[in-house]
Amino acid sequence: VEAYEAAMVLSGVGDALGYRAGRWEYCTSGPQIHAELAQLGGLAAISLEPPEWPVSDDTVLHLATAEGLATGGEPLLQELARRYVAAMGDMEGRKPGPSSILGTSQLRPGEPEGYRIPFNPRGTGCGAAMRSLAIGLRYPHACELPTLIRVSIESGRMTHHHPTGYLGALAVALFGALGARGEPPERWGAELLRVLPLAWDYVEGTGVAVEDNAAAWPFFGEAWHRYLDSRGLLEGRGPPRVPSLPSPAERDTEYLGWALEGWPGRSGHDAPMVALESLLAAGRSWEELCARAVLHGGDSDSTGTIAAGCWGLREGLAGVPPGLHCRLEHRGRLRDAAHRLHALAWGTP
Repeated sequence: VEAYEAAMVLSGVGDALGYRAGRWEYCTSGPQIHAELAQLGGLAAISLEPPEWPVSDDTVLHLATAEGLATGGEPLLQELARRYVAAMGDMEGRKPGPSSILGTSQLRPGEPEGYRIPFNPRGTGCGAAMRSLAIGLRYPHACELPTLIRVSIESGRMTHHHPTGYLGALAVALFGALGARGEPPERWGAELLRVLPLAWDYVEGTGVAVEDNAAAWPFFGEAWHRYLDSRGLLEGRGPPRVPSLPSPAERDTEYLGWALEGWPGRSGHDAPMVALESLLAAGRSWEELCARAVLHGGDSDSTGTIAAGCWGLREGLAGVPPGLHCRLEHRGRLRDAAHRLHALAWGTP
């Protein structure tokens, strides 16, 4: 239970810290962000709370996922769609992405298949990935993989109906499940590649926009194959060959090489990639995790949400300065959702 609580709460911490009310999410210079952090007195001197440090759309939509997962079967997808639409009413000052805005406007929860929207050639963003860790926490067991695939893909393409977008949701959900059952991050990427053909079987089997999805499908897997090959992780065995990249500028440059349209971490393929890279490099250091995943010149709140949540699942809250989470916006809801997810996944002790 403590691991689940840390995962959900720290996902919000990574979001609020990387967002800084839009100031850091939209700053393209990691060195500038680190300089501003130093002026604030470092991580231990920050109290994450509104108005300067609200959570962004990432946490509001992640909560919609987490709180909607209490139902099952066909009603589950309708419930998630309903909650995503409702969550858009809490977006003042939170900067939701264009695909989330468009996608939720097209949802018709309650109608037959009202959780499905048309294929979107531009739906490549990370908005599906950033809200999907809870899916892995709900379905952590290996025997639940078909359910995890279905729920992550369907929830993802409620707003991001493009493989690069909704496969980001699958990746983060899978990382959450693997982390929940104690698999080390060195194995996560290889497992993702193993699961992608099963994901395609699901997408093809639904018969929804199959030609459009097939044409756009290869990019995600090819990008991940290149990344894992470069880190010596195609077989899922360590130690990983992660370059040291000690400076913010070096990390900005590295992440830029993975990005679409020049915004690192903005897309469904590379938001989980930045998160995994940071987990591999940071080890058990919260400060290093933040330096790499949360405080960079890309979509820092989204990569921060994913990475900090995964880190919390493995390491808990003990190594995190209390000021970062004690007054976090929606902390109570995140904690309560964690407890419900744990009970659903593992049974009540």
